[in-house]
Amino acid sequence: MNSFLVQTHGRPVPPAARIFSWLLVVLLVAALFSFAFSHLHYGWNWSAIWEYRQKFIQGWLMTVLISAASLLASLLIGLLTALARRSALLPLRYMSLLYVETIRGTPLLVQILILFYVVANAFGIENRYLVGILTLSLFAGAYLAEMIRAGIESISDSQLESARAIGLTRNQTYRYVIFPQVVRQLIPPLTGQFASIIKDSSLLSIIAVSEFTLNAQEVNAFTYSTLESYLPLAVGYLVLTMPVSLASRILERKFHYAT
Repeated sequence: MNSFLVQTHGRPVPPAARIFSWLLVVLLVAALFSFAFSHLHYGWNWSAIWEYRQKFIQGWLMTVLISAASLLASLLIGLLTALARRSALLPLRYMSLLYVETIRGTPLLVQILILFYVVANAFGIENRYLVGILTLSLFAGAYLAEMIRAGIESISDSQLESARAIGLTRNQTYRYVIFPQVVRQLIPPLTGQFASIIKDSSLLSIIAVSEFTLNAQEVNAFTYSTLESYLPLAVGYLVLTMPVSLASRILERKFHYAT
């Protein structure tokens, strides 16, 4: 079958139909917002916002750095926690369970406040960026741990028995049998989690981390131009999250064909 066709209920959809459908959707959404904004009695002041363009760029880049660092750290935390959940050492298993349930059961905003003003203060850590990255990593790591654990437990017993039958050690079984399959299953939720980290980083403004959202709030305070300050914020986050979703589809297709 031609690779440029998409299956819909067993029938291929030609590229022209896909392009037309996308254009129709975009036009409908554009018409909706054009109608809404045309009825808005608001004095736009984009010239004042333009003077602070560098502040938006700096905040956007800081959000990218914080999100990327948090994703890498959360992957490590999630992997170690998932393995600890399957450990034969009960205190380690219970500790990991307590961590996961506590993080998933409490708001991120509260976690940021407690980790910065209570925990970090007790250990003499004053770097807001370090605490922010650590908090996002712990938050995302709890969810990733459950994703990884579910992926590991989805491997059939027959595969594990076959690995033992051919003499693979526990570490070799994880490396050659379990993890390659878990990685494939993890790509879609991992991408969603990365997009979530990007948006959740906006909450770090509560501890004065100079990221995208805080900078937009400061520009709003300087110019009293609310919509002009927050519309670029929405576009900036969209620019970050849409490529992530696109990369997810590409990697999903690659892993699908590889197997």
